[in-house]
Amino acid sequence: MGLIKNCLIVGGGIGGMCAAIELAKRGVEVELVEINPDWNAAGAGITLGGATLRALRQVGVVDEVLAHGGYWSEIDICAADGTVLRTNPLEHAVGAEDLPAASGILRPALADILRRATERAGAKARVGVTFNTLAQDEAGVNVCLTDGSSGRYDLVIGADGVNSKVREVVFPDAPAPRFTGQGSWRAIVPRTRRNSTILMGETAKAGLNPVSDTQGYLFLLDKRAGMEFLELQTWPHLLAGLLEEFGGAVKEFREKLQDGGDLSSCSIVYRPLAGLMVPGPWHKGRVVLLGDTVHATTPHLAMGAGIAVEGAVVLAEELFRCHSLEGALISYAGRRYDRARLVVSSSLRLGEIEQHGGSRDEHYEVMAHAMHELTLPI
Repeated sequence: MGLIKNCLIVGGGIGGMCAAIELAKRGVEVELVEINPDWNAAGAGITLGGATLRALRQVGVVDEVLAHGGYWSEIDICAADGTVLRTNPLEHAVGAEDLPAASGILRPALADILRRATERAGAKARVGVTFNTLAQDEAGVNVCLTDGSSGRYDLVIGADGVNSKVREVVFPDAPAPRFTGQGSWRAIVPRTRRNSTILMGETAKAGLNPVSDTQGYLFLLDKRAGMEFLELQTWPHLLAGLLEEFGGAVKEFREKLQDGGDLSSCSIVYRPLAGLMVPGPWHKGRVVLLGDTVHATTPHLAMGAGIAVEGAVVLAEELFRCHSLEGALISYAGRRYDRARLVVSSSLRLGEIEQHGGSRDEHYEVMAHAMHELTLPI
């Protein structure tokens, strides 16, 4: 018997949907509100390491994810001109040796898989809606929503992202997200390589990951002075300039950008990178935070989505393992904190090395250590 009969999840991203699925299939009445009226995932591709695939198997969607995505077992580390310097085999996640060591998928495809799984599990989702007010007592949380409705819940889960409104209201003294000094560029390109590929420039890093049998996504992390706004129409020109030092398949894509070819299928996306690590506890009374609301990370280890999925799985487990709600929420954060901090701190260090042209050996060592640790059981 679980500790809650109903809950409200604020935020319909990857972590919020996985929490909805895990709780609904255990018999909890789940309502999910998502402020985006289209409930869609902007972006190009997303990388899912073996540990993330392990968690997605528990959620029940890994077969569908692999059917729609691409996967690989090695990473080619290259010089800026595309020359392969080393090929690193990837470890499989413990307990998931039958799954790929890493996989990639289009973000909208992953979001669609999780949306359908959320609906199949029986969670009720409302889009274009978020909360206005939260007021809790020892027995529950009264919530007024922006569509004029209201409800009372045993638990509220804040999964509304790095700029979380739930965190702002419930934890007003929590640290704010911090700009890391890098921007992230992504674009859909034809798949030309079997492995994941990383090209190391002077102060930028580019790469290519498969997201299906025929598609890949190109990514580039570049040094930025601040979180300046970049006009959408300038993105192709700016990205072409940033790719100038890179060769190989990256050079071929740059030439298309310069030629002004048909880029309608490229889905170029840019965003400045921010990091956040909120110290425990991650709950106050009957409101608990999940995913980017407490541990937003940069994409250097490709585990931002992964630690959100793992967090959803662990939260559901603790709510049905512990004998008190307070104990379950403390245990949830206790099981997650060190692992999330490893991802956030290692990713930030990798970004610092890239921005300042630091030691390639240290870059490799930081990445290798973190990726090994992440293969271990949750």
